[in-house]
Order: sequence, then C-alpha cells, then structure tokens
Amino acid sequence: MNSDRDRFIQRLEDRTPWDIIVIGGGATGLGTAVDAAGRGYRTLLLEQHDFAKGTSSRSTKLIHGGVRYLQQGNVSLVLEALRERGLLIRNAPHLVHNLSFVVPLYDWWEGPFYGIGLKLYDMLAGKLGLGPSQLLSREETLARIPTVEPQGLKGGVIYHDGQFDDARLAVALARTLDDLGGTPLNYVRVTGLMKEHGLVTGVTARDEENGEEFELPARVVVNATGVFTDGVRRLDEPECAPVIVPSQGVHLVLDRSFLPGDSAIMVPHTDDGRVLFAVPWHDRVIVGTTDTPVDSTPLEPRPLPEEIGFLLAHAARYLTRDPAPDDVLSVFAGLRPLVRSDKGGTTASLSRDHTLLVSNSGLVSITGGKWTTYRHMGEETVTAAAAVAGLVERPPVTQELRVHGWREATEKGMTGGEYGSDAVEVEGLAEENPAWRDMLHPRYHWRGVDVIWGVRLEYARTVEDVLARRTRALFLDARASMEMAPAVAQLMAVELGRDAAWERDQADAYRRLATGYLPGIAVAGSP
Repeated sequence: MNSDRDRFIQRLEDRTPWDIIVIGGGATGLGTAVDAAGRGYRTLLLEQHDFAKGTSSRSTKLIHGGVRYLQQGNVSLVLEALRERGLLIRNAPHLVHNLSFVVPLYDWWEGPFYGIGLKLYDMLAGKLGLGPSQLLSREETLARIPTVEPQGLKGGVIYHDGQFDDARLAVALARTLDDLGGTPLNYVRVTGLMKEHGLVTGVTARDEENGEEFELPARVVVNATGVFTDGVRRLDEPECAPVIVPSQGVHLVLDRSFLPGDSAIMVPHTDDGRVLFAVPWHDRVIVGTTDTPVDSTPLEPRPLPEEIGFLLAHAARYLTRDPAPDDVLSVFAGLRPLVRSDKGGTTASLSRDHTLLVSNSGLVSITGGKWTTYRHMGEETVTAAAAVAGLVERPPVTQELRVHGWREATEKGMTGGEYGSDAVEVEGLAEENPAWRDMLHPRYHWRGVDVIWGVRLEYARTVEDVLARRTRALFLDARASMEMAPAVAQLMAVELGRDAAWERDQADAYRRLATGYLPGIAVAGSP
C-alpha cells in the first residue's frame, strides 16, 4: 500500500523551490518546521534517520523551567522555560502533564534555602504556574515518597513541574507539520549544500531506503541537527570553528517498586554538581542524569561503566532499596549539543541557552537549548530565516497552535493516552483485523494495532522506530522489547510489502541494537 512517506517522496520530484528546508528531525528541527508551515511557508524537513532518533528521545522526560539554572543565576532562561512549559501543557495536554517533585531535606538549613528558591520559581512562573511549592514535615515527605532514605531525614519541599513523553511529542509534531501542509521526511540524508554565487540555494539529499538522489532548491536552509550541527556547518564552510561541545547524559530505568506514589524525587546536588532526578514514568522509574564530556557523536551513544555506577550509587544513597545492575530494565545515553563558551569550565556549567548563527552564505544554524524551549527556538529561527530569504513577513502562530492529537485533559487517564484524540481511530483500525488486538508481550499493553498505526500514520519504517519511539518499549524494558521484535517485524513486513529476508534482518538488527540498553552488556561494550 502507498504510505505517507511515498506521498512525501513524490513531492521531492517537484522542482519548485521550497521556502524553507529544515535539516534535522529532533525537537528543534520539528519546532522550526512546524512554525514555518504554520506561517504558510512551503516547508520541507529532512531527517537522516528517524524523528527523535538522537538526543530528543533520550531526555529526562521533563518539561521544566530548570531549578538548577535558577541556582546558576540564569533567570532569563528560567523565565523563558517556565512560559514555554505553560504553553506546552496547554497545547499538548495529551502528552504533557503536571508532576509533583519532592526535595528531601537532610540538613536544618536546607528548608529555608530551597523553600525560598522554589517560591521564587513559583513567582517567575506567574499565571502559568502549576501549583505552589510548600515545605513538608518529615511525615508528609515519607507519605509522598515512602521509599526515600529515612535516616537523618528532616522534611522536604514540594514543587511542581511538567512531565512528557519526548519521542511521542516528536511524532505528534511531525504529524502537526503534515496537518499544516508541510513535508516531514525521515530516512533522507542531506549530503551537501547547493550554492550559487556563494549563497546557499538548497540541498542535495539521498533516500536511505533506496539510494535515490535528489537536488532540492530552497529559498533558505536551516541547520537544526543538534550535536551534528558542526558537520552541516562544514558542508558550508569546511574550515569553520566548531561551536558544539557534546556532553553525554545517561539514565537508568527501574521497576516502579523503587519509587511508588505519584511524586518524583529531586536531589539538588550530586557529587559532580548536577541535579539528580528519580521520576515515575510509564509505570517505571527513570533515574538520571550524568554530564560527561565526550569527543565523538555517534547515533547510538553508549553509557560508560562509571556513569552507570554513579547513578546506581546515588540512587542507593537516597532510596531505601539499593538498586543493583540486575534491577536495571534499560539504560540509555543521549548527547547534549552544548554551545562552546569562551570561559571554559565543565559541561555541567555550560549554558543551556540556544544559539542562532547565520553564515556568510545564508545558512541558518540553530543549536543548544532543550526540549522545553523548542517552540520558542523554532519561532526565532523562522523569523531569522525568513529575513535571510526575503520571504513575505508573517506572524508566528505556534503560541496558540494545538499539537496533533490535542484533547482536553479533563481528568487523569481521560486524554486518550499518547494518541490523544486519535485514540478512537486507533481502536477503529483494530476492527480491520481482530488479530491486531493481540498483545505484543504479556507484561505490556502494546498491541499489534499500535504497530500498524505506527506504520500507516506515524511514519515508522523499521522495527526500531516502533519499539523505541512509537511505543517506548526499548526505553522501558530492553529485554521485553527484544522478545517483541519478531512479532513486530512480521506485522511490519506485511504492512510494508517486505519479504521474509527483510523481516529476519529487521528482528536481528533490533536485537543487536537493544543489547546495548542492557546494563551488563552496555558496560562490557563501552569504549
């Protein structure tokens, strides 16, 4: 059957110049493309792998102002992020929700110190705040986080922030781009920049599925490739000075029994100066993160043994039950595109502000930032890109734009889950084949229909796309996801018209990938 991707590929045959071509299908690229299409610009987004394959599916799953940035004195970033948090909860309530965080206090001075800081956080959020912070007694703290280390516990401070599903939001943004008439294409790699008279006039690209090559003219090209920003900049200026200092963040996923209840734990100071979170997510617990400078930027970063050890040690310090490597259901690493500072210092001290660059040839590069501020970054980028290209000036619309699947969150559990308003259509699709209602794994809720929906309407092309990003199986339970792979490959092969060899290759490739998310193997295979 013809897929949306086939429809999008056909648009590449049209030689009419695009208004804007965006390179990169992570948070920043998707935010930029959605903003551009929302203003009525003819927009193409190209991603070399799958949407949110990199950093944008490997976050701590928080939409937050950044308590740590407040501590660093970066009030402007906190203000921007808190405002964006409020807008995102309003525009994507099916994917973003309010979560309470408890800071456990073990020293007498911490109560006033963190209490005052979090009241300032509340004040900065203003009307878009999610609830007031307050001091908790020792008993109230243990009631909210019963597995927190009780020895020496004096009390706690509770505050509110946003939580989300990062890869699912990325997929919803790709669908929003399609809804707006834009063209989101995964598995199309940009291989070069086209130039005339020293100015960028488009890109050359290759379809990674069949090797077909394209020349794609554009009024302006935006480089939104995260940790790969400098690689695209070198296509424009081979000798350009690098701006990215990549930093690796690792997260462990544990069973929910390690942190029952509805609240997350936030530890303001770890041994390396970072904030540590233990966050309930999809009935599991995510513990993170680290901040390790790295020299390379692979598509599949691997956790270092010391990073896993650091997180296990800190989790043991603050939880009554000490997690061991065998308790880890999945471990994942992501790379932050931090922007180089003239002041030096550690990656933990580098700003999470974004940076917008325009080269002499007109290539617009946007980098840095974080998921919380993706929309604002996209808005600024499109305004700059439109000026570079001389496009008709049009106001942005994304402050009020509802993300695909928007459904009002009237009460918890009533938002249609990650599908939002599409949930009814997903159930309708299951009527086509009753076998699609079968569970993919006895311990998890995903069904065959989730695979079919992912292929037909969410641009999934591989078993990894489905198990890592359309469902979140890889990140929640790597072993269980490996057990699902053959069934997913079989369903996809039929839907995509692939043969038995493709089916076998996909299942094998996925199993090889997923072994890197198991802590023992990840450590053994680390560089």
